[in-house]
Amino acid sequence: MAATAYQKYQLLLTEKMEKAFQQEKEIREAASYISAALKNKGWIYACGTGHSHMLAEEVFYRAGGFARVRPLLLPKLMLHESATGSTEEERKEGYAPLLFQEYEITESDVLVISSNSGRNSVPIELASFAQQKGAKVIVITNLAHSKSVSSRHSSGLKLYQLGDVVLDNFGDIGDAAVHLEGLITPVGPTSTVIGTAILQAICVEATAQLLDQGIVPEVFASSNSDQGGAHNEALLEAYKPLVKML
Repeated sequence: MAATAYQKYQLLLTEKMEKAFQQEKEIREAASYISAALKNKGWIYACGTGHSHMLAEEVFYRAGGFARVRPLLLPKLMLHESATGSTEEERKEGYAPLLFQEYEITESDVLVISSNSGRNSVPIELASFAQQKGAKVIVITNLAHSKSVSSRHSSGLKLYQLGDVVLDNFGDIGDAAVHLEGLITPVGPTSTVIGTAILQAICVEATAQLLDQGIVPEVFASSNSDQGGAHNEALLEAYKPLVKML
């Protein structure tokens, strides 16, 4: 029996996920940057524009997530105020100082930056800005897509050229991956599913690295569990003054 449409999507996701998790060297390296930052009381900064902003939210104030996370979430670059406007804004230069106006990123920190195409100005500028400050930059992108298009930044660079470590989400060019008869445009994007899985894998590996060194990282519990509220209150008391969005 022929696969149904959703089964085609499931198969594509499974294939791409398997490829993504074969990036063992890159996952371990990215985890080492995060574990080193946390060991030295640095911060994990996370950002993405358009739908990629969801990866920044994925690791912020999350059950099982690190407390020392500062997401860079500017409404103009997200979707909830003006989706079409965000498409225009992410192509503009000059956002890096604005996104970091609340914080001072240093050599003790890590920036996780996600962009499927890796061609727009905001993520490219952010990666460059962070590296100039001495921070490590972890890039999650679609290398096939990025290498097939031109940069929209004045430097001519694309995001993958600025990462200290680069992880590929193995997406199709254009992200949507399922072709159905009767529809010209494919459906079923994969970048968010694969990207969040890669990012959480990195965080899990970083946690293990810290524990191997005898360091117990500060991690949020579920606020909906019976014990989670009390556990989180102590973290929130410490970090609300330090993380704007808490």
